[in-house]
Amino acid sequence: MGGGVFTYIVDLANELVNSYDMYIAYAVRKQTPENYKDYFDKRIHLIEVENFARAINPSKDIAAFFEIRKIAKRVRPDIIHLHSSKAGALGRLAFNGKKVPVFYTPHGYSFLMQNSSSTKRKIYKAIETICGKRNCTTISCSAGEHEESEKLTRQALYVNNAINTEALRELIEAVPRKKHPFTVFTLGRICYQKNPRLFNQVAYANPNVRFLWIGDGELRGELTAPNIEITGWTQRNEALQYSVNADAFLLTSLWEGLPMSLLEAMFMEKPCVVSDVIGNHDVIHNDANGYVCNKIDEYTKAIAEIRNGKSEEYVKKARADVIERYDTRVQARQYSDIYMAGLRKNE
Repeated sequence: MGGGVFTYIVDLANELVNSYDMYIAYAVRKQTPENYKDYFDKRIHLIEVENFARAINPSKDIAAFFEIRKIAKRVRPDIIHLHSSKAGALGRLAFNGKKVPVFYTPHGYSFLMQNSSSTKRKIYKAIETICGKRNCTTISCSAGEHEESEKLTRQALYVNNAINTEALRELIEAVPRKKHPFTVFTLGRICYQKNPRLFNQVAYANPNVRFLWIGDGELRGELTAPNIEITGWTQRNEALQYSVNADAFLLTSLWEGLPMSLLEAMFMEKPCVVSDVIGNHDVIHNDANGYVCNKIDEYTKAIAEIRNGKSEEYVKKARADVIERYDTRVQARQYSDIYMAGLRKNE
């Protein structure tokens, strides 16, 4: 549980616990908040899986396989929902989906990760192809990811990522506003996927703009432009204070599922400037509710337009889109309908 997936799990589980008895089998990562348990409704049962490892590790993966089977035997679930590639692979092998319906959400396929070697990507895709033949329904978190899922399995649906707008509204209203220079921000791990090199190039191309990266990561050294500030890892409330007091959101990712940080920025009415990749261009439509860019000069032009006040209609449309399509309550109803259909099918 880290980054956007953590936010996703928290919001979805806290909504679904009103209708279901919820158990979450999980592992933590470096960027998981230290007080992560406090984010969850007290009715939710949290079970840490000791052998979950993010990378392929045969001995730990085998141990995790038997560990999650043991957990399921104890919990006796009516529905199993697997999140992210590792849980998706182990879970689809561990559970046959005949008596208990099994669902899987990739949150960004591993074989699309451009920082992996071609050999690794082929292995990841082979695993997804093999697991895609199991009795499991893949529920992608964006239209773009759904297109990839349909290439791997006949049992594919999609429910857009969502955020808890009601909770976010309360948090935003409590944040004090501060005077600051015009600031462009992003939020997340400073890693290959988020393309800090491009973020750095955009900052160099706009020397009179303050750029803020809320987060930290292994590629921190690539952010060398003098007008970039890095906050390091922060608690959610502190990250929200930085976000609310910024002026525009920049996401330069090489690939995405459907980024929670983007949905939150849209709801905050921050003009959004994003790279032209799956996930980003599924929700941001150029010159309609934000800016989709491919070249440095396109990013620079978008930032200039925002500074000149030409994005007011975009932010209103973006916020309306989130409320209508990407709210947790809408998402939970869609998931519940899918779960119920799965239960009826297995009767």
